[in-house]
Amino acid sequence: MSKILIRGAKVLGGAPQDVLIDGEVVEAVGTGLSAEGAEIVEADGKVLLPGLVDLHTHLREPGREDSETVLTGTRAAASGGYTAVFAMANTFPVADTAGVVEQVWRLGREHGYCDVQPIGAVTVGLEGKKLAELGAMHESAAGVTVFSDDGKCVDDAVIMRRALEYVKAFGGVVAQHAQEPRLTEGAQMNEGVVSAELGLGGWPAVAEESVIARDVLLAEHVGSRVHICHLSTAGSVEIVRWAKSRGIHVTAEVTPHHLLLTDELVRTYNPVYKVNPPLRTERDVHALREALADGTIDIVATDHAPHPHEDKDCEWAAAAMGMVGLETALSVVQETMVDTGLLDWAGVADRMSFTPARIGRATGHGRPVSAGEPANLTLVDTAYRGQVDPAGFASRSRNTPYEGRELPGRVTHTWLRGKATLVDGKLT
Repeated sequence: MSKILIRGAKVLGGAPQDVLIDGEVVEAVGTGLSAEGAEIVEADGKVLLPGLVDLHTHLREPGREDSETVLTGTRAAASGGYTAVFAMANTFPVADTAGVVEQVWRLGREHGYCDVQPIGAVTVGLEGKKLAELGAMHESAAGVTVFSDDGKCVDDAVIMRRALEYVKAFGGVVAQHAQEPRLTEGAQMNEGVVSAELGLGGWPAVAEESVIARDVLLAEHVGSRVHICHLSTAGSVEIVRWAKSRGIHVTAEVTPHHLLLTDELVRTYNPVYKVNPPLRTERDVHALREALADGTIDIVATDHAPHPHEDKDCEWAAAAMGMVGLETALSVVQETMVDTGLLDWAGVADRMSFTPARIGRATGHGRPVSAGEPANLTLVDTAYRGQVDPAGFASRSRNTPYEGRELPGRVTHTWLRGKATLVDGKLT
């Protein structure tokens, strides 16, 4: 059917309204709407949000299809309420040429569960020595506007400056993985009381904060845009807050797991809690929540990092870093931000749809739920509570830190340009 009538949905958490979808767009929003022959979806007070946008996803294809593919990753995205994801460049081969980013972009278009916007590498092979083909990737069919060596830091200040200068010409942004490599050699977890007691190599907060401080000053000098990936410390929050007060063009993201989990979990030695940057302290967690609430941190990004079983089912030191997150992100944000009163659902829409779409220039996404806008939408049963069961994930990997944990909220429906990708919690 070309028409869908969603009845009684709380649009952005407001009073119940009806939303009529006609083809690829929202035709009307109001009360008492009707449409002959339309498919009816009874929302029964569920919250209707614009389709979520993730600025930081690892889809692993090409090269690590044992972890994830564009198909399985976008199915996971649709299950989590996402209609667009930005795919990081640390694939094999690295997405540092127009050919590779176009391959990823076309795979996303073919599969159709959500839009896939590739992120281009800043440097050739993520080696930090020579700028990649930034202009060619931007001019390609993929239209790349975000560049990152995520997984590695662009630690050379000259290279970082050149990248900021280059992307300024077409309004692009450099997304920095802030990790000073010399300060994190052999690091296994957050440096602090727990690392000292466990005898694991510590990852100091200053290794993140020093890079952020340098890069916001470079962005100010160049007059360009810099985005801070997976910000994780209270000190990083203060640096970004200071930079914004000076009018520097900096944006920042926080992951759901850094809003909820702490380094105390590492006492279990379960590698599912091994992630980059590492889980920090309770003080950091609360600073991140407050910063997301007041807008110092602009967005939530999942850093969805799938790994096969064998890369996590091993001793801590040998385990890969990363967690899957697309299918649990909204639930974690509800628990940490909405249920605590720090954000309302309109705020969630801003941090998880409107603003990430604006930063990444995702055309057609992060738009208001109103007449004439693209029908990229997600419906959330906020009253639901249930235990996380990774066996039911759409992702190819199962490395979630939430297995068996009760979390609130469940995405029941997702629409991509009016086409249902998820209905009653099941992928179409």
